[in-house]
Amino acid sequence: MPAHAAVWPVRLPAKITPPVTSLWMNLAISALRYPDKPAMVYMGKAHSYLDLMTAAEKMARALAGLGVKAGDRVVLDMQNCPQWVISHFAILRLDAVVVPVNPMNKAEELKHYITDPDTRVAVTTSDLATELAQASDALPQEQQLQHLVVTQFSDVFEPQSLTPQELPEAWRAWLLERRELPALASGQTHAWQALMGSGTETDLPSVKAGPDDLAVLPYTSGTTGLPKGCMHTHGTIMHNAVASGLWGNGTPENVTLCVVPMFHITGMVSVMHASIFLGASLVIMPRWDRDVAGHLISKWRVTHWTNIPTMVIDLLGSPHLQNYDLTSLAYIGGGGAAMPEAVAQRLLEQFGLRYVEGYGLTETAAPSHTNPPDAPKKQCLGIPFMSVESRIVDPETLAELPPGESGEIVISGPQVFKGYWKRPEATAAAFFERDGFRFFRSGDMGRIDEEGYFFMTDRLKRMINASGFKVWPAEVEALMFRHPAIQEACIIATRDAYRGESVKAVVVLRQGQQGLVSEQNIIDWCRENMAVYKIPRAVSFVDALPKSGSGKVMWRALQEAEMAALSTDTQTA
Repeated sequence: MPAHAAVWPVRLPAKITPPVTSLWMNLAISALRYPDKPAMVYMGKAHSYLDLMTAAEKMARALAGLGVKAGDRVVLDMQNCPQWVISHFAILRLDAVVVPVNPMNKAEELKHYITDPDTRVAVTTSDLATELAQASDALPQEQQLQHLVVTQFSDVFEPQSLTPQELPEAWRAWLLERRELPALASGQTHAWQALMGSGTETDLPSVKAGPDDLAVLPYTSGTTGLPKGCMHTHGTIMHNAVASGLWGNGTPENVTLCVVPMFHITGMVSVMHASIFLGASLVIMPRWDRDVAGHLISKWRVTHWTNIPTMVIDLLGSPHLQNYDLTSLAYIGGGGAAMPEAVAQRLLEQFGLRYVEGYGLTETAAPSHTNPPDAPKKQCLGIPFMSVESRIVDPETLAELPPGESGEIVISGPQVFKGYWKRPEATAAAFFERDGFRFFRSGDMGRIDEEGYFFMTDRLKRMINASGFKVWPAEVEALMFRHPAIQEACIIATRDAYRGESVKAVVVLRQGQQGLVSEQNIIDWCRENMAVYKIPRAVSFVDALPKSGSGKVMWRALQEAEMAALSTDTQTA
């Protein structure tokens, strides 16, 4: 019996048997059970389950008319909005595969999400459409998008009915402007509303996808090379959708605040899919704003909120906090960064809420570990999630290590992805078999205490965690090498009082560029060419990067020097 059995929630089984049906059926069944119940609330408007299913079927017919069929990969590039949910389920209705893309990506980054999954159709919002069109047009013709579906944010709500609390001034231009659709060099661009009104008589194919069929292809980066697609099936996603709902005392009466991005595995699985399976209601925010969040929690009586700790810190720091009624909250938790102990204590003392921290990766369909809601430990990854076998092993020998010793966290379970898309070597390197289990090597270092709780100690993978967004240095370096003045660049982490960690670039300039290019020049260029969370917040110019005898950049030496310098500054202050 594992050590954590003593703290396992008594109301829950250690393992579950999830449905073997397509993820689409979760929506179809909830629409049959609760046709008039709100599935989504967005910009003051409630969309019923029947409305959601009907819209998803309309979009499925439209996509089928564009040639999308079972197994095809379709890019979904949007901020949180009803169109994201509609499109996601429309793709699944056709037994096709969703390729969720971070909407902060720029054209140069987006090329990979078109070429690697062999995408020919993409769905996006008007504010992002130009970046996708530019990415497609820059590719060889045979790799370009054939169809780009573009929606305006206001296609699904009435702006005139919104109050300043629901639509802050900073969002108005972004959400209300109706932008012209960009043309594709050798494809077609389609307006969302026009497509939704077409093909209504087209018969949809029957749903045939089962638990072993590919459903979602989210991308994750690593220590080297371009982002890799994680092959998730209907079965891997279904397990954690069901388990996430159970873990948080989920019922159809849940009202869930959905502000973590749905393109991210946590927002997609633990928030969206879990809610749709339950028949619960999603209160959708397109991006974070603490006062909008406070208003929505109060107005819609939100019961469940999965987040990153910086959101909680921000909300508690609002000068308007006393105006918000947070008493409906029954479950609050998240991950991506440790929750400061003082903030967790304030949540408990002021609101009676125990913050439930968890841990997971894109490869594990969100949680592989989480804290028991009734017995959470602070700044802790938690215990292995439902149906999960997890151990700490020596990263060199893979031998299991005893409690207290630091090693690599390895994970086995039905929610673990099947492998990396088109990357058999990377897949082989990521797994090993032991005692009848197929373990995924997380690349994170941790330890287990005597009660079976897991704690993070370090990372084997070279990764920066900025407010829960994972920044992979190799990917940022590859983009920076495109700058005409940069000869070499090494990306390291630096401390950030708010974000936890931020990105710093150590740069060697080309001959003759010294004195001509400033730190701000580099940062501005990065802002034009990469997602905002990847942009270096600081740039340091050096004459040469430290290198090993084999010529490899010794990034760890630069990282250790940065941490030492920050420690010295703190002591001096």
